[in-house]
Amino acid sequence: MVKIRLRRVGAKKKPSYRVVVADSRAPRDGAFISIIGHYNPLTDPETIVIDEEKARHWLEQGAQPTDTVARLLAKAGIIEESEARKEKIEAGIAAKPKASRKKAKTGVTEKSETSKEEPEASITEEPEASEEQTETIKEKT
Repeated sequence: MVKIRLRRVGAKKKPSYRVVVADSRAPRDGAFISIIGHYNPLTDPETIVIDEEKARHWLEQGAQPTDTVARLLAKAGIIEESEARKEKIEAGIAAKPKASRKKAKTGVTEKSETSKEEPEASITEEPEASEEQTETIKEKT
């Protein structure tokens, strides 16, 4: 399957991406078929340059954009946002639910709130000191 996806370029901690057409089995920064644009998320606003003619050609040939590239294509006005989601659904690729990575990695599951109930602490009043005790305290000071 052919995908339209991002290929990372740029220095450490300063990412910049090329929008490429590549075989889905190729690694992220590996072999690709064609470069159709670039994307820089660090500029304000983010820079998106995509060759519309090439993008439409590959989409017509059946290339599937990744979620991020579909968003970028929609921002560039090449496809509509709803079209991108429809294409994913038609391809049978369900959107991944966004779960916390930390929980997913550690396999920690949250317990229901009912099982976390703690008994309520009862507030007890301190007994008042007797007159004899207060007198001895005053004498000591």
